[in-house]
Amino acid sequence: MRPCLLALMLAAALPATSLAATRGLEGRDLATMDRYSSPTLSPDGRQLVFAKRVVDFDQNKSSTGLWIENLAMRDAAPPRRLTPEGWNVNSPGFSPDGQTVYFLSSKSGTSQLYAIPVGGGTPRQLTGFALDIGTWQLSPGGSRIAFSADTYRDCGADFACTQARLGESEESHASGVVYDQLFIRHWDTWSDGRRNRLFVAELPQGEEATPVDDAVAVSRALEGDVPSKPFGGAEDYTWAPDGQSLVASVRVAGRTEPWSTNFDLYRLSADGSAAPVNLTAGNPAWDAGPVFSDDGDTLYYRAMKRAGFEADRLGLYALDLASGERREIAPQWDRSASDITLSGDGGTVYTTAQDTGEHPLFAVDIATGAVTEVVGDGSVGSVQLAGGTLAFTRNSMTTGDRIYTGGIDGAPLRAITPGAAEMLPEVGFGEYEQFTFQGWNDETVHGYVVKPWNYQEGEDYPVAFLIHGGPQGSFGNGWSYRWNPQTYAGQGYAVVMIDFHGSVGYGQAFTDAISQHWGDRPLEDLQKGWAAAQQQFGFLDGDNACALGASYGGYMVNWIAGNWNEPWQCLVNHDGVFDLRSMGYVTEELWFTEWEHGGTVFDNPEGYEQFNPVLHVDEWRVPMLVVQGEKDYRVPVDQGIATFTALQRQGIDSKLLYFPDENHWVLQPHNSVLWHDTVNAWLEAHLGGDPTP
Repeated sequence: MRPCLLALMLAAALPATSLAATRGLEGRDLATMDRYSSPTLSPDGRQLVFAKRVVDFDQNKSSTGLWIENLAMRDAAPPRRLTPEGWNVNSPGFSPDGQTVYFLSSKSGTSQLYAIPVGGGTPRQLTGFALDIGTWQLSPGGSRIAFSADTYRDCGADFACTQARLGESEESHASGVVYDQLFIRHWDTWSDGRRNRLFVAELPQGEEATPVDDAVAVSRALEGDVPSKPFGGAEDYTWAPDGQSLVASVRVAGRTEPWSTNFDLYRLSADGSAAPVNLTAGNPAWDAGPVFSDDGDTLYYRAMKRAGFEADRLGLYALDLASGERREIAPQWDRSASDITLSGDGGTVYTTAQDTGEHPLFAVDIATGAVTEVVGDGSVGSVQLAGGTLAFTRNSMTTGDRIYTGGIDGAPLRAITPGAAEMLPEVGFGEYEQFTFQGWNDETVHGYVVKPWNYQEGEDYPVAFLIHGGPQGSFGNGWSYRWNPQTYAGQGYAVVMIDFHGSVGYGQAFTDAISQHWGDRPLEDLQKGWAAAQQQFGFLDGDNACALGASYGGYMVNWIAGNWNEPWQCLVNHDGVFDLRSMGYVTEELWFTEWEHGGTVFDNPEGYEQFNPVLHVDEWRVPMLVVQGEKDYRVPVDQGIATFTALQRQGIDSKLLYFPDENHWVLQPHNSVLWHDTVNAWLEAHLGGDPTP
């Protein structure tokens, strides 16, 4: 299969600003607009199912339904709702014959698997386990499912055992918990001894069959999470084509788990009878995303090379299962693959990757390693390929995720779902432009500038200077429901974003450059980028700007508060690191701090003190808004409180926005609106009043 390159400009399909626009984008728009996800193709590629999430803002909650589109119809009809009103569902998948759609729903009180005909009707419950199903995958023949559930190891597949122990804990008069190793908490959850484990169950046959409630524990011999916590999914495991085994990416737990990135691919027998076999024992780093060839002879997957580094390049690999020989498919391609989708003829891997401020879809020839961009102009994800049909999501700085089909073998792109401009016709979006400059080490660095939604030639505009987190991340041409530059452009501000050294999509050496250099190389890029932006874009009011960032971006806000505070009228720090030494002891994923700062705090204290914001508090003077979530265990609450204390104790104009029920992110609709309102009010107070005419 030969992909065709699409030179498709998103701006041509979707004007940046509607002629009917009367206002810019607001935080409430992000919290309430519909969201589209999970494109899922039938095996013949003729039917497309997707998820649509809607928000009941008054009730502060959301619900998701499934919709279906018949792609084979010559005159396309609007998609129709497949699941009933009032059902909240997720994780769709088709039966092998394409006549049934499976999905998860908590309609029964726990998350279980349901089935519904593609023509519609009443969903039928297929499973009735005592615990929630977390993720699932249908077996090749369609008679079984592999699924994950959070259980205690000694309970095995006896889900009632896990449920009973949870009940005993809730009824106990003593609340104390004894731990004997780390990962006592992870992301936003305290450990209670349970892990994600993989099970296999036979699906009930016949319309009158009762839901299945027994299963085989296939990963019980491995003490590790399948999928990984907190963000792993069904892509962490896969069925072999013969249905006799599965392969799963697992980090075997133990004392070293909090500072290890050694995920291996294990072959697990589907009936639980054989011991797990480690297929990638020779690689001490991360192995992920297994995908079988149709004949079952080759396993494709992604892998890093350096142990302990979560932002290493993920290369594409092919493993010959008979010989055990593995090879990298495109070793010269200096990008990090995000996923694997095989072409129908088995000759091409489709994958997405961050690339120079974009996140396109690429085709990689398995035989030669040649790489071709297939779909660009924004951020592509959730790629599906069936029956010669390609489906995916794509977003940009002017629209949330839209679901598309087409893009290969000459098929034109077809938008299945609406974009932000269609959902919000009264909203105007700021035009954006990528620019470059010479940064640290005289190397080329990229950034974006976004104009205010109501931009007028000859006017000067105050600036929101956004600093991305990660630090191995990017503020590129994509859409965010949390840090979205259009919400600042929507208030009449110009926006500047710099992909400093450490950002992804510019080659692994560029990404590596930030490790053990948090405070010098990226700061130099930010300083030079700020100067270059003002020189190249005359509408930026460089004397009237505020710097904002979260996570590493919040760290950088604290760092520039003591090392580069001259340009800023105000600062915003969301969940940012205040004391690197304290962070090295209190965060949960220790591999991150230990790689980034050259070892443990006690082995290399200089690595933590060299760029430690706490040592420069005496230079702070710029007003700062601090935002902190109580359930943030990545950058825990003490970091935000310490930042606010340092500001208040010195009499610096400051506020603390505290969320007792949010983690590293702000996710609840009303909290999101409060976040945006508070940040906008802070900018308005310090940048000379309401910038909107």
